[in-house]
Amino acid sequence: MEFIEAVRNRRTVRTFTGEPVPEEVIMKMLEAGLLAPTNDHMRNWEFVLLHTAEEKETGLQAVKAWTLEHGGRRHEVPDAAAQVMYDHALPRQYTMLYDADWVILPFFKCSDQIFREGILNRLNPFASIWCVIENILLAAADAGLGCSLRIPVGDEWQKTAALVKAPEGWILPCYIGVGVPDGQLQETQHMRSAAEKAHRGTWQ
Repeated sequence: MEFIEAVRNRRTVRTFTGEPVPEEVIMKMLEAGLLAPTNDHMRNWEFVLLHTAEEKETGLQAVKAWTLEHGGRRHEVPDAAAQVMYDHALPRQYTMLYDADWVILPFFKCSDQIFREGILNRLNPFASIWCVIENILLAAADAGLGCSLRIPVGDEWQKTAALVKAPEGWILPCYIGVGVPDGQLQETQHMRSAAEKAHRGTWQ
């Protein structure tokens, strides 16, 4: 697949066919992630892989609890396309991960300084792990796979880190479900051209 085609095909999906994804494909996705730029040259990133039903039931307990409490609520937003996305996504925050063949938990090493206000470069480790994540998502698109993506809410990441026995000082920025998409709801995206978004020399 051409690079730009992979970029165009990269979409978040929340329902899967159940077809198996070979582990070697997951490893290629992680290899793509590890090619991302790193702020400290150390590539302080680790991945926990959940594949079996038992692994997913254990590692996703905090997501399941959140979904049971909040997944049935309607989140009202002013944009019609975003409303369709929320109505589809919120009830599926657990199943879109559990029903994926694999769940990738990417961790990055960082002190709690990242959560304090003041100095923008404290976000460097956070920026680096999201470069890793986007490489993984693009590699999945290149392989014809779909990914679900969840950002932990509140202290959920800490609960999940404890469930999978991550060492102290390692932060979980998201969950990535990987599987064969079943082609259900494809949400409308508000697309914009570079010409609309680029500002020469000054914003105005």
